[in-house]
Amino acid sequence: MRAPDIFQAHPMPPAQGLPHPQTTIRAGISGFPSPAEDYVGRTLDLNQRLVKRPSATFFMTVAGDSMEGFGIQDGDTLVVDRSVNAKPGHILVALVDGEVIVKRYEILAKRPYLCSGNDRYAPIPITDLDCQVWGVVRSVIHEFAV
Repeated sequence: MRAPDIFQAHPMPPAQGLPHPQTTIRAGISGFPSPAEDYVGRTLDLNQRLVKRPSATFFMTVAGDSMEGFGIQDGDTLVVDRSVNAKPGHILVALVDGEVIVKRYEILAKRPYLCSGNDRYAPIPITDLDCQVWGVVRSVIHEFAV
């Protein structure tokens, strides 16, 4: 499959603060606090939370089941950072022999491999391939069907 068939890149969404209640634990019963107290002054901007380097970050939507063992499902959105140096154990977005893939970078028997999170897909040795790392996956956004 060609890259456009596998992933769809998304532009950076505008910053927007969402309600983010502060969790507090009370040691005893001292009346009934207002439910609105949890929302006063607290917001959560997902761009601020998930995007560490905006100029080096992009989003991609995944298709396929090869990364399910690593918590990446078909339809998930990846937050990918191009500024992070790839290290063993990182999940990478890479262009391998003209195909865009998402795999975990591992060293097996002293050789570098790109590995799937599904036993149906064999590890890919990258020493003999044309491989360009596009970035390291920082976060996975998974939406539940409702």
